[in-house]
Amino acid sequence: MDRSTEEWRGAGDGDCPPWALRGYAVLADGERAAVLDPEGRIVWLCAPRWHSDAVFSALVGGDGFFGVEPEDRRHVWGGYYEDGSLVHVSRWVTPDAVIECRNALAMPASADRLVLLRRIRVEKGEARLRLTLAPRPGFGADRLSAPRSEEGFWTAGGGGLRMRLAGAPEAAWTAGPTLHGRVRLGQGEQHDLVLELSGGDPGPPPDPDALWAATEEAWRRAVPDCSSLATPRDARHAYAVLRGLTSSAGGMVAAATTSLPERADAGRNYDYRFAWVRDQCYAGLAVAAHGPHELLDSAVRFTAERVLADGAGLHPAYTVDGGPVPGERRLALAGYPGGSDRIGNRAAEQFQLDAFGEALQLFAAAAHHDRLTPDAERAATVAVDAVEGNWTRPDAGLWELDDRWWTQSRLSVVCGLRRLAAALPDGPVARRCARNAEVILAETRRRCLRPDGRWRRAEDDDGPEAALLTPLARGCPPADDPSGAITRRFVEERLGEDGYLYRFVHGDTPLGEAEGAFLLCGFTMALATDRLGDRAGALRWFERTRAACGSAGLFAEEYDVRQRQLRGNLPQAFVHALLLECSVRLADAATLPF
Repeated sequence: MDRSTEEWRGAGDGDCPPWALRGYAVLADGERAAVLDPEGRIVWLCAPRWHSDAVFSALVGGDGFFGVEPEDRRHVWGGYYEDGSLVHVSRWVTPDAVIECRNALAMPASADRLVLLRRIRVEKGEARLRLTLAPRPGFGADRLSAPRSEEGFWTAGGGGLRMRLAGAPEAAWTAGPTLHGRVRLGQGEQHDLVLELSGGDPGPPPDPDALWAATEEAWRRAVPDCSSLATPRDARHAYAVLRGLTSSAGGMVAAATTSLPERADAGRNYDYRFAWVRDQCYAGLAVAAHGPHELLDSAVRFTAERVLADGAGLHPAYTVDGGPVPGERRLALAGYPGGSDRIGNRAAEQFQLDAFGEALQLFAAAAHHDRLTPDAERAATVAVDAVEGNWTRPDAGLWELDDRWWTQSRLSVVCGLRRLAAALPDGPVARRCARNAEVILAETRRRCLRPDGRWRRAEDDDGPEAALLTPLARGCPPADDPSGAITRRFVEERLGEDGYLYRFVHGDTPLGEAEGAFLLCGFTMALATDRLGDRAGALRWFERTRAACGSAGLFAEEYDVRQRQLRGNLPQAFVHALLLECSVRLADAATLPF
């Protein structure tokens, strides 16, 4: 490191421009995530937990970031994930050198202490890199104070956090405070940076080699063999994303970020750093289709705990440890271009009937693998009670809209009741499930099935609705019921465009102008098409949707087909879950465990 800064020509406070979303990568350890831009800057990191305030918030207009990048501005960037992990390697090619920086959040993770690892290695030539560390706790409202160097480590505190940085003893602090330094390495040399943020004493000094070895082993254990699936590498990557977003408390956040706009200046900017019960069930069902892996147990545990705690008052979303989601509030930041900053989520107070249906399907899948714990079995009965007492009540549905009699909500519940009845031993609960399923289906058919055999979107809405593909993909109605094929064809005709699928029609606005193609819907279309016996058609939908990711292989919620851009928060957990399920089910059906 070089302490001099008079020739500094790099990113300083506020000089961290945004990129198109497809260019970002995400590091995650289950308890929090870091967003990495193509130039090697960590531009988003909340500490110590998912729903904590951000320390680095340049992604959404703040000035906090942690950069490692070549000094030579004439370079091209690239990068990749190491297979089956969220260890990301940034790669730069300059006129004189080829440089890689390996980045990871250390695992196994602690809920109150994060460890960010950055290992720089020169593959060719001689490298000169600059280091910028600008920690800004509290979304920039706080500053770290009293930075000091001792025994090769920088330490500082502020905003309820303690920081320790190893690997930059000769760097210099400037106003802000911001740490500036340089790294010079020859061919074959490497250099470690280790950043720790915690709520208290960080403990003994870190050993980079031991931390890297433990992280590599944790990823090896977390991601199962996917060699028999339709897309093995993508399936492993989906597992890694789901594992990275799942806390040790069991909850899986919907995405790692907040306030990334679904559409420029449309006001749709949401905080997804919370665990949605529905999304958790989608992930559990996808894993169950492959086998009884650890993420199935996590999903069952978290869902069962929430159902037992709240019963019919089940919230759609919680913090990853089961706490309440805070109400929405705005931040005094510029926001990602086209959006505005907000944290918290008001949808957590809605009633969403389909969440009970997805929970029942998850419990049935767990029972199939003999993973239905006593708590989950009790939760299944509580969920059946909740459905029995509330299925006629209007709800917000899958898309969290106005309370109505949504068809998809009822069909999801019917699917869950039927699956649980089949999975449980014959007895009172199984018989209740079967009886309720028939009652709910009969009334839903009466209210929501048109005379021509097509399912309405809602009791009072004949429009096309891609959400109807979700229960169809799970077998409700069964493949031999003509209403499924009729509805699927109508959805494809009205909501499909250029091989992508949209959610529903927004008044008179053409598809693609109101919002992007919804990637969850593309994957459920693939599953529904396969369920109806058209494997070739299913593969077309799967491959088209699978292509709508960024260069790091991450999916957002939506895809702007015209501009080929990601839209919304990332990585979107339920999209990766459905990719995994498609990869399982579009392999040889005879080998499926569930």
